[in-house]
Amino acid sequence: MLGAEKTLVMAARWCEREAVSSLLSLLRIAPVAMTMRTRLEAVLNVGLRIPSIMLLEVLYRWDVSSFFQKIQRSSLNNNPLFQYKYLALYLHYVGYILSLVLLTLPRQHLVRLYLYVLTALLLFAGHQLSRDYVRSELDSGYEGPIYLDPLSMNRFTTALIGQLVVCTLCSCVMQTKQIWLFSAHLLPLVARLCLVPLETIVFVNRFAMIFTGLEVLYFLASNLLVPYNLAKTAYRELAQVVEVYGLLALGMSLWNQLVLPVLFMCFWLVLFTLQIYTYFSTRDQPPSRERLLFLFLTSIAECCCTPYSLLGLVFTVSFVALGVLTLCKFYLQGYRAFMNDNAMHRGMTEGITLLILSVQTGLIELQVIHRAFLLSIILFIVVASILQSMLEIADPIVLALGASRDKSLWKHFRAVSLCLFLLVFPAYMSYMICQFFHMDFWLLIIISSSILTSLQVLGTLLIYVLFMVEELRKAPVENMDEVIYYVNGTYRLLEFLVALCVVAYGVSETLFGEWTVMGSTIILVHAYYNVWLRAQLGWQSFLLRRDAVHKIQSMPTASALQLQQHNDICSICYQDMKSAVITPCGHFFHAGCLKKWLYVQETCPLCHGQLKSQSQSANTSAPLATDAPPANQNAQETEQEELLGEAAVEEGFQAEKNSSDFEAQSILQSSDEPELEGQLLKFQEDSEECDLLVDKEHSVGQTEDLDGERAPHSSSSVSPSS
Repeated sequence: MLGAEKTLVMAARWCEREAVSSLLSLLRIAPVAMTMRTRLEAVLNVGLRIPSIMLLEVLYRWDVSSFFQKIQRSSLNNNPLFQYKYLALYLHYVGYILSLVLLTLPRQHLVRLYLYVLTALLLFAGHQLSRDYVRSELDSGYEGPIYLDPLSMNRFTTALIGQLVVCTLCSCVMQTKQIWLFSAHLLPLVARLCLVPLETIVFVNRFAMIFTGLEVLYFLASNLLVPYNLAKTAYRELAQVVEVYGLLALGMSLWNQLVLPVLFMCFWLVLFTLQIYTYFSTRDQPPSRERLLFLFLTSIAECCCTPYSLLGLVFTVSFVALGVLTLCKFYLQGYRAFMNDNAMHRGMTEGITLLILSVQTGLIELQVIHRAFLLSIILFIVVASILQSMLEIADPIVLALGASRDKSLWKHFRAVSLCLFLLVFPAYMSYMICQFFHMDFWLLIIISSSILTSLQVLGTLLIYVLFMVEELRKAPVENMDEVIYYVNGTYRLLEFLVALCVVAYGVSETLFGEWTVMGSTIILVHAYYNVWLRAQLGWQSFLLRRDAVHKIQSMPTASALQLQQHNDICSICYQDMKSAVITPCGHFFHAGCLKKWLYVQETCPLCHGQLKSQSQSANTSAPLATDAPPANQNAQETEQEELLGEAAVEEGFQAEKNSSDFEAQSILQSSDEPELEGQLLKFQEDSEECDLLVDKEHSVGQTEDLDGERAPHSSSSVSPSS
């Protein structure tokens, strides 16, 4: 009995252990399953909405007027279906409404709608199989038992398996066990099995089709109010969101729920893939290298002839730019690059540039050849913008590596190699533009932008080399700040001149060419952001440098004796001072370090006092001298402030004395070692010094009080005589 009980206990523990382990495994699998389900829902949310945009694309390309003109010239003119042009126009608008409904429908209802459409297609496929079987039986003419004829048996078995598969799929899709609802197309097979004449089987097949059609009509009639209820619910929710949060929040919510950038990108990629497949399916020989480039440009031009496809191209270019910039960050910094993400380096700039240039030039209204040529120029501008964004990412990292003491050769190699690529590739792109295109002003702008990028990279590499030389010398390079300022200033000046030329060309085209509202708006925005703001920032930087230089020149230079007496480092760069300037508040700094500090703020780095030049101090001292109050105006307030200050000093000394006595007592209480007697004597000497200082303050205060009492008497004695 004891052995049996022990066995039962061990079995129970084993079952409990297995249950716990299985539960833990399920808990581990559950997050993975949830992640997979979330990803699947995201894929369905995008993939199921692509047909709606494809339908919008087809409806936009379909010209109803030209379609009816072709019908009138053909033999279909007498067909009554093509006699009503306005009915086709109404159907055209109904197609737009249906596409927008499919685009904005919630994911659950969209999945259900696609399941209904899939069920209808399966039923149609089942009836097609049944019709093909009836035709094959009529062609054979055999009306005997099917098991006696091998060919008849083979046809029957194939049709039966196909019909059973269709019925099973329909029941699984509709999630119902009533499989008989989808088995009407099995009636011709049952009739053939019952040796029904072939002429009667034809009527049975028609009856099965009519029965299935009635089922579909009944289903549609029973769900006739579903679109109305769905639209009513959606309108109520939209009204609540607009009332509580506003239209902007509603737009952002729809943008996030529909995932419009990814949706339009997938739509454009599907369109581009179909275009490439159509081209290669109609060609027998593979194209040459030059032909491939032309094919690529013309395919892109074909896939941006409507506003929907143009938006798809814009988002595709944005994601491509995002991928390139992300690879650039990862190449420079590894996984640390994703900690601090810059909103300007997410590909939005390149996509917006493409959209603005396409709208400004009327890209979708051109012919395919002209569109491909213009699109190649716009893509060159986008590539130049991507190179500029890559330089904005690499520039601070390269300069930080040069200024830091990081000796990792792999980091320096990655930074320098990327800079060399950004130095060579824009020059090569400019050369290719000069080789393949006839030079005009827009191409000149692209070439100048590429050359400016190469020049900025060259300046960055020059500053990096100076930093490395400074690191190897273990001493600061003189006039380093001046070199950096002149290198950056030269690039900024050239960039400003290029932007000014672009604005001048745009203004001339607007005045003497074709004027458009969009072009004028773009020129105004370009003039404000790229010309006016750059000129303003450059002028402010110049004024700050000039004021900083004047302030440094107005400060006295420390002599060798003063530096020896000071015997300290510069509190800005923490380096020894062989030469220094002295601020009005008496602090010593390197002239170059203090000049950099004055670019940011006009206060002393240590005491935060105002640092002003001699002219500024003279201008500020003159009003103070004219507006100074009389000497005896606030005598009582000054005396009260002095008394309060003396009391505060006395309390401070008394607190210091008490704290020293307390520390001495605590040390004596904590230990009896003879070494602490010296510390006790030291604390007593400190307390005696505090007493002497307190007595000295008392004597000084009494002397000032006597002087204060004498001063009013002397002033009063002088005033009558005067």
